[in-house]
Amino acid sequence: MKDSLVVHNLSKKYGDFVALAPTNFKLDPGEIVLLSGRNGSGKTTLLSCITGLIRSTTGTIKVGRFELSRDELEVRRRLVFVPDVSRFYVELTAWEHLRFIAMANGVLVGFAAQAEAILKDFGLWDVRDHFPHNYSRGMQLKLGLAMAFIRPFEVILLDEPTSALDEESVSILLDKLRKFSQHGASILMSSHDPAIKTHFGDRQLLIENGVLREV
Repeated sequence: MKDSLVVHNLSKKYGDFVALAPTNFKLDPGEIVLLSGRNGSGKTTLLSCITGLIRSTTGTIKVGRFELSRDELEVRRRLVFVPDVSRFYVELTAWEHLRFIAMANGVLVGFAAQAEAILKDFGLWDVRDHFPHNYSRGMQLKLGLAMAFIRPFEVILLDEPTSALDEESVSILLDKLRKFSQHGASILMSSHDPAIKTHFGDRQLLIENGVLREV
């Protein structure tokens, strides 16, 4: 079995401050891994370095056979990131955001039906023509998830995706992630929720003061 995501010797320093110590781990296809740690422990730094949003000090990231620094376009076609606070275009409605993502990833065929289903699942269908800056934080988080789910991916990273969701939406999200994993997608999700850490995922990683270990 080939590794879906390989993180090798990844680190991040700001001057003398080590935000992320040299880190190594892998995700298998279809594997769900939970990432936990206190606020400021390095979770978001790790996820941001993996996605390339923050330039790492050392290390390599591979998705399949593609390496981020060498094959960025191919990696970004296969890896998607849902941050804890999504950013949106002020000119686009929620529906237009989904269509833009689908168009950018070459998946407009069947888009309308898929987008309708996702938005209805997350309770956003009736406000699909509204602008995201008028949404509540929970609604914005749901739209960020919908934007990730409307496109194909092999690896998905999620930073505290349940932090502003109601109980029903959390259940819908976890069910969707299970289905993605059953189709071979690898999932790395940070969470503080003890119920999720107890009942969801194949294994867990803990980060403390920038040091990652398996628990």
